[in-house]
Amino acid sequence: MGRWIRLGRWARWVAGFALAGAVAYADGPWKVHDRNRPLPREVTPGERPGDPPSDAIILFDGKDLSKWETASPGGGPAQWKVEDGAMTVVPGTGSIQTKESFGDCQLHVEWKAVEGTESNSGVFLQGLYELQIYDSYKNKHRIYADGVAASMYGQHPPLVNACRETGTWQAFDIIYHGPRFDGDGKVLRPGTMTVLHNGVLVLDHAVIKGYTVHGAEAKYKAHPPKLPILLQNHGNPVGFRNIWVRPLPEPESDGGSSPR
Repeated sequence: MGRWIRLGRWARWVAGFALAGAVAYADGPWKVHDRNRPLPREVTPGERPGDPPSDAIILFDGKDLSKWETASPGGGPAQWKVEDGAMTVVPGTGSIQTKESFGDCQLHVEWKAVEGTESNSGVFLQGLYELQIYDSYKNKHRIYADGVAASMYGQHPPLVNACRETGTWQAFDIIYHGPRFDGDGKVLRPGTMTVLHNGVLVLDHAVIKGYTVHGAEAKYKAHPPKLPILLQNHGNPVGFRNIWVRPLPEPESDGGSSPR
């Protein structure tokens, strides 16, 4: 009997300690299970995987390029081809970027490699940090590891190669948190990317080392908290469809001082 009494006291002590810890680590001014805390707003999910939820900003719905512009100096209307619900890179017309600027976000992009090309392109968050698009099915073009599809170009290879067969649609689902800088341009926190390629986790809160460059170490340069999303024109006729974005709020608990 004494043994059970001792275990009971120990269990009560553990439970009390856990409760005290939970109260101590509650977010901001809210207590644990505080009924005055505002409830999350409601969002209606898309009916099928990849469909935009009700609060998404539609960047391309297969109809026109009204949300995009040419990214080269001078800007101007985007000149890629729109046909059969998709837009396709037109070599020589430059990369395109969103007219609206974004920071931390959830981004969905679908793309298709074209047989007979490397299908080299990329999604640039804030126009600076590239998630690589490449025809890496069965590693047919045998590029370096940090340049295959779904790599953070020049920085992090994907955890696995989740490419579908050439000529079929692929999907990127990206959770992006941009870097933060102080008034002197010093990095307060680096950016991060979490990426699912065709539903498979390929980058898990990967830390961005700096803006994307080819053949050199990445470095940061201070920039505004919001910039356009860019799709690269690398001279290959890559297809795109169903592009949408959800801006993300700062974390409630820390005011955005550290990555989630």
